[in-house]
Amino acid sequence: MCLRLLASSPRTRAQLADALRRKNIPDDVAESVLGRFTDVGLIDDEAFAQAWVQSRHAGRGLARRALAAELRRRGVENETVNSAVDALDAGQEERTARALVDRRLRATRGVDPAKRMRRLVGMLARKGYSPGVSYRVVKEALADEGTDPDDFPAEPDEFD
Repeated sequence: MCLRLLASSPRTRAQLADALRRKNIPDDVAESVLGRFTDVGLIDDEAFAQAWVQSRHAGRGLARRALAAELRRRGVENETVNSAVDALDAGQEERTARALVDRRLRATRGVDPAKRMRRLVGMLARKGYSPGVSYRVVKEALADEGTDPDDFPAEPDEFD
C-alpha cells in the first residue's frame, strides 16, 4: 500500500503512517515498514520539504509562512520545516511578491487606488506574505506605475 501511495506522489512519513493507521495496520508493523522505507530512501521528509518549498514557491508564489503551514499540516517536523523554508531568502520572496503584484496590476487599472491597494495586499496576505512586505511591494508597484503616492491609504499601525 505504501509503495502505491508513493508511486502516485511523494508523501511524508506522517502521511504514510496515517494511511497505515486507517487500514488498521498494527503500529509495530507500520513502524517497521516506515523505518525500512526510510532506510532505503523511499521516505525522506527533508527532501520532500525542500522540493515542496521550491515547487510551491515557484508555481504558486507562496511565501515562507504559508509554505511552513502546509508542511506542518503534512506532518513534517518543525526543524525540517524551518530548514526548508529558510532556503528561501528574503530577496527571492520579495521578488516573487513583486511578480505576483505586477501580474495583477493590469486587472485593477481604473480602480480607486485605495481599493487596488487593499486587493493587492489581500492577495499577498492570502499567499502568506507579511503585512509589511505586502504593503511595501504594492506601494512600490503602484508608484512605479505612476499612481500618486498621496492617493495611497496610510500604512496601518499593525504593519510597523
